[in-house]
This record gives sequence, structure tokens and C-alpha cells, in this order.
Amino acid sequence: MREYDLSNARWTKSSYSNGQGGDCVEVADGVPGVVPVRDSKVAAGPVVVVGAGAWTEFVRGLVGLGS
Repeated sequence: MREYDLSNARWTKSSYSNGQGGDCVEVADGVPGVVPVRDSKVAAGPVVVVGAGAWTEFVRGLVGLGS
């Protein structure tokens, strides 16, 4: 399994996070070819790394659900 250096990752919290900053996910940018995803309540916890193409398709699918 490949490891990624996320020490300088720029994490962005979902706009759907509640007012206390929890109950959602954060994604990081600046890691070429992948999208790291983590639980916003457990910043030091595990990270799921998703291929950029798969992430794009996932988000497109979510956008399509809102139609």
C-alpha cells in the first residue's frame, strides 16, 4: 500500500458540517492524483485516500441525486 505525506495537506470541511464543526467530512487538496478524506470530528484519525477520478465520479453522482 502506498503512503502519502499529508503533513502539509490543506483540509477543507464540508459545507454541510453543523455549527459545532462535527458530523461531516473533510477533504484535502494538494496531493496529486488522489483525494484524502477524513472525519472532521477526528482530525488525527484515519484517512481514506480515493483516486481523483473516482472522487470526481462520486461527487457527480451526489450532485445528480439532488436533481
